[in-house]
Amino acid sequence: MNNKAIGKIVKSNTHIDYVCQVYGPGEIMAQPQPMDYAFGEFVAIELASSPTDGSGTTLIGVIYNTLLLNPEFGNLGPRLSPRGEQEIFTPDYLNETAILVGIIAVGWRDPEGRWRQGVPNLAAEVDAPVRQLSDVELERFHRDDDGRLALRYAAVLLGMKNPLVTQLLINVIDRLVGIFPDQCGQLNVMRNNLAWKSIVQPAG
Repeated sequence: MNNKAIGKIVKSNTHIDYVCQVYGPGEIMAQPQPMDYAFGEFVAIELASSPTDGSGTTLIGVIYNTLLLNPEFGNLGPRLSPRGEQEIFTPDYLNETAILVGIIAVGWRDPEGRWRQGVPNLAAEVDAPVRQLSDVELERFHRDDDGRLALRYAAVLLGMKNPLVTQLLINVIDRLVGIFPDQCGQLNVMRNNLAWKSIVQPAG
């Protein structure tokens, strides 16, 4: 991963629950692909005081949901003009379709470059840019000050009462196994507990 741009924040549901609109065709040079904003991908939300050179505070989040916006759904009546002509005369109408992804902020990087997990004090603003977290950044975010694996934000995710959270954490653990092979045993125990919980407490 190379810090690929994904989109921009368009709203928030809570202090840590954000909605990002994925960049569409023509908005940026390298349009993000579906795998760039897949379920369980970690992202960085750059705050207003945090340019991409690394200064300031950056929120760290994980994608947990996807929504598709299509104003034409259900509008199956006759058209006054063919779709090809609409692209010429009313391009703004076609741009109303969008892909939105839900992001939960699970930590931050402070201005001194230290990585922290938990609920951040600061919040993002509308139009804050969202990018992929690189593999190096992902590893640093999950290392404690003593260099060991840290997953303190798991409690925050489990407190959401979202039926997708258990699978989200399982996906995260599967990815971390490759980054922290020495912590494989600990991660597998946590994964097995989550898998068992998903069986005995199915989403209602």
